[in-house]
Amino acid sequence: MPPRLRPGPAAWGRLLGVGALVAWIGVLLGAGGLVLAPVPGVRRRFRIWLFQAGPRWLLGWLRAEVAVVGPPPAPPFLLVANHLSYLDVLVLASRLPGCVFVAKAEVRSWPLLGPICRGFGTIFIDRKSRRDVLCSLRGIEETLNEGDGVVLFPEGTSSGGATVGSFHSPLLALAARSSSPIHAAAIGYPSSEVCWWGDAELVPHLLRLCAMARIEARVRFCDTPVASTDRKRLAEKLRTEVLRQRELAGTE
Repeated sequence: MPPRLRPGPAAWGRLLGVGALVAWIGVLLGAGGLVLAPVPGVRRRFRIWLFQAGPRWLLGWLRAEVAVVGPPPAPPFLLVANHLSYLDVLVLASRLPGCVFVAKAEVRSWPLLGPICRGFGTIFIDRKSRRDVLCSLRGIEETLNEGDGVVLFPEGTSSGGATVGSFHSPLLALAARSSSPIHAAAIGYPSSEVCWWGDAELVPHLLRLCAMARIEARVRFCDTPVASTDRKRLAEKLRTEVLRQRELAGTE
């Protein structure tokens, strides 16, 4: 295992730049929401643009390069992916037009990021609460009906990338009932330093990312969406598809 990066002054400067960029995105989001409130259609298009442009700014500042294989789905869509890091959200959002993410309930209370996530329409969920799952399903349905895409990480947590954990099926119930197709994507990072999981603390991990000379991210979108009327079977098929995409990425 290579030695851990030791962040220097440049990494701290880049970290401060990340904070400033996130704050600027929040200002733009809030100001745009107020100014464009009388024209909901324009406000929605502005939010969609900012949710794609903002992650691209942040990835550029972090010197992250994203390689994409396969066609990203067009909204409205439901997309599942494996989960390795908070960077996954930036990577996918930068390549997907008009999407909303499903995130764990704790994110709602995070300083700065919580309000921004709410402003972008994030659907928060406490997976331990059946009532919260039902509310999230309604939120997913409303988002799809509005013409946006929904992205969720059915593992329920991030991992170190050695494998893909079991996919939880409750949030797939809506698609199973209607036999609607679900898209899948596999995310990968050649450097394990990018993975954020377990009890790793956010700021020290982000500081190490800022110390990296370059970050590589790879996304493979499946060519054909998956459908099933059984949500547990649907979860298994989607996980199998993500694993297949990971294997294909390993042969390139």
